Amino acid sequence: MKRGLLLVAHGARNPAWAAPFERLRERLQHEQPDRAVALAFLELMEPAPAQALQQLAAAGVGRVEVLPMFLGGAGHVQRDLAPLLDTARTSLGIDIQVHAALGEQAAMLDAMTQLCLRLLEAGEAP
Repeated sequence: MKRGLLLVAHGARNPAWAAPFERLRERLQHEQPDRAVALAFLELMEPAPAQALQQLAAAGVGRVEVLPMFLGGAGHVQRDLAPLLDTARTSLGIDIQVHAALGEQAAMLDAMTQLCLRLLEAGEAP
């Protein structure tokens, strides 16, 4: 079964906002050439998650892992994303696994902590 990864970000009016997410998608695709890697947005940008999932299914992907690119998972992830994914599971007949929001991942919290500490250290006067 072909596997895919769907990164889901919030979206913004300014197209430049998406650049870091697009770079991440490109890096992941480079590292995982046998996996379809897609990026979708909940608001203001395209593709929407439903569109991205349709494209993945049309490409023969049968299992999609979804990584919400949010610091927390309570608001948009539970309220907006979860129902969309439930609908896609039924309508597209694909297996969808949702991971915890990026900011709730222990490795991300560790990385953010280390970055903050390095920035604080670098900002101290000698």
